[in-house]
Amino acid sequence: MSEEKSNNFIEEIVEQDLKEGKYKRILTRFPPEPNGYLHIGHAKSICLNFGLTMKYNGDTNLRFDDTNPVTEDTEYVESIKEDIRWLGFSWINEFYASDYFERLHEFAIELIKKGLAYVDDSTSEQIALEKGSHTTPGIENKYRSRSVEENLQLFAGMKNGQFKEGEKVLRAKINMASTNMHMRDPVMYRIKYAYHHRTGDKWCIYPLYDFAHGQSDSIEKITHSVCTLEFVPHRELYDWYIKELGIFPSHQYEFARLNMTYTVMSKRKLLQLVNEQFVSGWDDPRMPTISGLRRKGYTPSSIRLFCEKIGIARRDNLIDISLLEFCIREELNTTANRRMAVINPVKLIIENYEDGRSERVTLENLPNEPENVREVSFGREIYIEREDFMEIPVKKWFRLAPGQMVRLKGAYIIKCERIEKDQSGEVSCIYCSYFPESKSGHDTSNMKVKGVIHWVHALDCVPAEFRLYSHLFKSENPALESGDFKDDINPDSLIVKRGVIENGMKTSPYGNHFQFLRNGYFCVDKDSKAENLVFNRTVGLKDSFVPQKKN
Repeated sequence: MSEEKSNNFIEEIVEQDLKEGKYKRILTRFPPEPNGYLHIGHAKSICLNFGLTMKYNGDTNLRFDDTNPVTEDTEYVESIKEDIRWLGFSWINEFYASDYFERLHEFAIELIKKGLAYVDDSTSEQIALEKGSHTTPGIENKYRSRSVEENLQLFAGMKNGQFKEGEKVLRAKINMASTNMHMRDPVMYRIKYAYHHRTGDKWCIYPLYDFAHGQSDSIEKITHSVCTLEFVPHRELYDWYIKELGIFPSHQYEFARLNMTYTVMSKRKLLQLVNEQFVSGWDDPRMPTISGLRRKGYTPSSIRLFCEKIGIARRDNLIDISLLEFCIREELNTTANRRMAVINPVKLIIENYEDGRSERVTLENLPNEPENVREVSFGREIYIEREDFMEIPVKKWFRLAPGQMVRLKGAYIIKCERIEKDQSGEVSCIYCSYFPESKSGHDTSNMKVKGVIHWVHALDCVPAEFRLYSHLFKSENPALESGDFKDDINPDSLIVKRGVIENGMKTSPYGNHFQFLRNGYFCVDKDSKAENLVFNRTVGLKDSFVPQKKN
């Protein structure tokens, strides 16, 4: 019998709400700000929000939190939609916070009329100072006592462009002595003279996140507004706005955000990496962005499996990146066709193999599928990996060395007879003999060798570029606040090699996956062309992650 998967704490809340008849149908939302590309942390939120409504027959809205025109762009909007679709999800409605600017403005006027909001002329520095600290209460300034009529007049002036940026803000009037700093008269609106990607120059006042988010949830009648733990202190304010406005009571629930080793998840830091050209762009395969993971060769199902395995928790923790690698490796092990590629080639000549002769050898495409095979050309001159030869072999070296024998994958047993070196002393050619009766599948030699190496026929191969990616950062937690996180960048996070690959790979489309025997899992990069094949290493063959045993 298969073990039944237990619910996470949010699923338990949803089930209880449905059982009690609190909602007939649940509605969640995924609310990204279009100021950058989505990353693996967003994938966790996407899988949670869309997964909830798939499990409980509900729906999910996609809502762009576009309240800051300075940092937002249509490019990011389109990339976000592409990533969500690629992960395998679809939304019932596409909304924008900017859809609600008129309604939010009306909400603000309503709070002013109730005496619950006021225009403040203080500078941002004065406001921060007057808010106090976690141990000292805030100070009520002179603008807090302005009349409703004056506040309405000044707020209208803000909307009509009569004041400069930073000259005035609209604040909620709550409690300057609250133990929750977010309740100490938070700013609701600020003045910004910036072109908005959807509303153009229509508005010069923009709501802050806390004033836009809960009300947008309420307008859409979101039943379960799921966000990460850093928004726990915001929940009281979220509820206060909804209560004072008397609107649909959406409710906020928090879960642990995803933190992963050897990377950073801050959009601000990711933008720095892009702008300062530490990476080639948002979709650089070293980036934790969904587009970067896609380009590196990760599949939607591997990312969904990763999100399922890490689960939904109430406390933040640091997830080992090897779990993500484990998920893609498990999938590609059964789906990626096998091919032979020599990444760091050295020529090998079989001296007793007839010059000009070639033959076909049979190799499997996938393990455990004996019928799924291909034929590969074999001849007198081949390439092998330079690392598969050692002039002075160490103990238990089972690959090629002078006088030592190995089997060529799918072909013959060979013996190294001599080597040739170039002027720098590096091996330039390896000369071997072969044993004709030792051909794989037809071996009558009774010879036994411990080593098997891969190869590529020198006269029937294609040159290729191999991009070997490693962790972008040297330490497990580069996001620590001490020092500049960019000082921790791994200088060897990308190594480019020029090698050769089996013929017949020129037409492989972008994103196709392969296991290059003994080298790892690779995919075709978007830069790849018939005259210049480019492959990205998705993950190595070695599995350093050991899944925990079930009790």
